[in-house]
Amino acid sequence: RHALRRVVYMAALTASRSNPVLKAFHQRLIANGKQPKVAIVAAARKIMTILSAMLRHNQPWYPDKA
Repeated sequence: RHALRRVVYMAALTASRSNPVLKAFHQRLIANGKQPKVAIVAAARKIMTILSAMLRHNQPWYPDKA
């Protein structure tokens, strides 16, 4: 679990800088007063939720539905 958590955290860190959907999500959380690390963890959770839905429905990720 520790390795998975580390990988997802690093993915969230990168995605919050480069992915438009997760970047907007991250910036919105910070604008609402969340600490930067809390916003990254929230983005990591969002990534896990997206991955879970992708696996459950066997579909690719559509950013406009995020």
